Amino acid sequence: QCGKVVVATREDELPALEKLYRRGSENGLTGLKKITPDEIREIEPNVRGIAGLYVPQTGIVDFVQVCERFADEVRKQKGDIQTNTRFLDVEKRNGDLVLNTSRGKITTKYLINCGGLYSDRIAKKCGVDPGLQIIPFRGEYYEIKKDFEGLVKNLIYPVPDPRFPFLGVHFTRMIHGGIEAGPNAVLAFKREGYKKSSFSIRDVAEYMTYIGFWKMAMKYWKMSVGEYYRSFSKRAFVRALQRLIPEIDRHAVTPEGAGVRAQALEPAGNLVDDFRIVPAEQMIHVLNAPSPAATAAISIGEAIAEKACSAFELG
Repeated sequence: QCGKVVVATREDELPALEKLYRRGSENGLTGLKKITPDEIREIEPNVRGIAGLYVPQTGIVDFVQVCERFADEVRKQKGDIQTNTRFLDVEKRNGDLVLNTSRGKITTKYLINCGGLYSDRIAKKCGVDPGLQIIPFRGEYYEIKKDFEGLVKNLIYPVPDPRFPFLGVHFTRMIHGGIEAGPNAVLAFKREGYKKSSFSIRDVAEYMTYIGFWKMAMKYWKMSVGEYYRSFSKRAFVRALQRLIPEIDRHAVTPEGAGVRAQALEPAGNLVDDFRIVPAEQMIHVLNAPSPAATAAISIGEAIAEKACSAFELG
């Protein structure tokens, strides 16, 4: 638990900062505190802002190790984990669900779909209308070079824009050392498009023929242009970082990796920014698990388990 500061750098961000404070208080965060510019500098000496929140309960973790421990728990309960296995379709037979996969058939009584980037396609193959489509957004990161790591103590976040379900570029201390800066949010041309050159004709054709995509594009085209510019311009990316830490320059950062966000988009062009969990006969489909889905994985898992127990009458 290293703590986090959320920093407002403009007057128009103050209402959203106040809303974050109220939400944090209502959700029982201990030690949550509004802080002044001087108090911001006491925690993060290189950060400049007009107001902030200090969240002492924020922590960092090794997510690979978390997944390994989850896997251990599944195996202890006599569960089977099959990787490199593609879901093809499902058929109902004698009250069971028979899943056709790339590695043969799996017979089960119940199905919980947590397919991430493919959750909508899985739902459709199960005969369920998801009411949305997954649009892939790539988030690209930079790493703070060793000589400049002293500019960041722990976690530094901007006030998120309430219009979008993206956090904006921020600074994160990593569990094994080092500091990460990012991400941006650019439309990817492949559901697993981790590189700028990644491209899938099927994936692009799918969202280009989706009415919700064009309605989103009409509403948010200015934001999209800015994100693409930052994607190809290190100087522009650094300018976004300088809003929080003016001393950061292009010599302080080097390109790192990227992730892909499974962003759910409704036909009306609305970016879904809340959980979308749809029950069906013998099934539960998790169609949107927004940030911080990884951080809140255990709580989300408990909520899905409760829904499963209720829907499947498991007691």
